[in-house]
Amino acid sequence: MTDAALHAPATIPAGIATERLILRPFTVDDTDDRYAYQALPEVVRYLYRPALTREGCEESIRARAHAGWSADGDSLLWAVCRADQPGVLGEVVVILTNARARQAEIGWVFNPEYAGQGYATEAARALAATAFESLGVHRVFARLDALNTASARVCERLGMRLEAHLIESDLDGDRWGSECVYAMLAREWKA
Repeated sequence: MTDAALHAPATIPAGIATERLILRPFTVDDTDDRYAYQALPEVVRYLYRPALTREGCEESIRARAHAGWSADGDSLLWAVCRADQPGVLGEVVVILTNARARQAEIGWVFNPEYAGQGYATEAARALAATAFESLGVHRVFARLDALNTASARVCERLGMRLEAHLIESDLDGDRWGSECVYAMLAREWKA
């Protein structure tokens, strides 16, 4: 990578289209769709935080409405929608964890109603491509509960490697949770 490419400004796309999906910034009109899955115990059991309230969903959407991509902690939260019909299936997020080293965490949360149809993999692949190709990320990683085998399969389908398995690294209520970290470098990315 040339020095100019190394320091090129990030280009935040207005949205991303895949074969079946549209990834776009959330609007407050999406609050009910987001709340429909963010409040489910089977969804939040892997997130190490309590379920979001409807108000929490709306606040989170509003807080990320004017997202930037230059400082540690900046993030882009996008709704994942089918191209052929309205409604939100889930979400993807990319978080700039270290601006200087161009490290970003990616993640996804989907309504279980749409599980097993390849939507998470398709959306995560588009998000990784955007992180590497538009945002100038050097390394993406995903942190997930070791029991979340569906997300581990998504990471593997993207070609990410398991870099760490942290045993009882977080306390989720009364349960010790173990965490897996998957990652990939820009030079390893194949869209």
